[in-house]
Amino acid sequence: MPFTVALTGGIGSGKSTIANAFTALGVDIIDADVIAREVVEPGSPALQAIVKRHGESILTAEGSLYRARLREIIFQQPKEKNWLNQLLHPLINARTQQLKLLATSPYVLWVVPLLVENGLQHQADRVLVVDVDEATQLRRTQQRDGITLSQAKNILAAQASREQRLACADDIIDNSGTPEQALPRVAELHQRYLRLAATGQD
Repeated sequence: MPFTVALTGGIGSGKSTIANAFTALGVDIIDADVIAREVVEPGSPALQAIVKRHGESILTAEGSLYRARLREIIFQQPKEKNWLNQLLHPLINARTQQLKLLATSPYVLWVVPLLVENGLQHQADRVLVVDVDEATQLRRTQQRDGITLSQAKNILAAQASREQRLACADDIIDNSGTPEQALPRVAELHQRYLRLAATGQD
């Protein structure tokens, strides 16, 4: 397995921006959100299992998973959330391991928004937290998603706290400024990870 750096951060912290900066340096990215969508694509066994359990109303007119409806169900029924996790997590984990083996860069950046919430930090050699203050998170989330302040606050409340994430961090990027301002820190960490990958340390 290649040396793995897990990148995480709360909503609105700019994880994608930071991940793109590592991509520009030639680092292979494994995105947990992308994999989570892949395993429930139309025709997949996982989507068939979800339809069998919840009926055709769980599909959009195009035959894709109706995510908002599924979110509604698992929000109201914790046992359904557990069932879904038991179905999807092994598939997501298997695909993640497969992609790690296919990686060609000296280390991989594993982007996992819910790393801390799902207790996955021990599956990485390093944990990199993209950090901004709560006011910045709320402002960016409102602007990006066109939602109200109370909706943004509800999303934040459902995630791990800033303190919980920072407690798991080996490295931190302050991303409260412009994307360009974070680039020197990305470059510095990239060199550190190359050295750690070469020596097999964490």
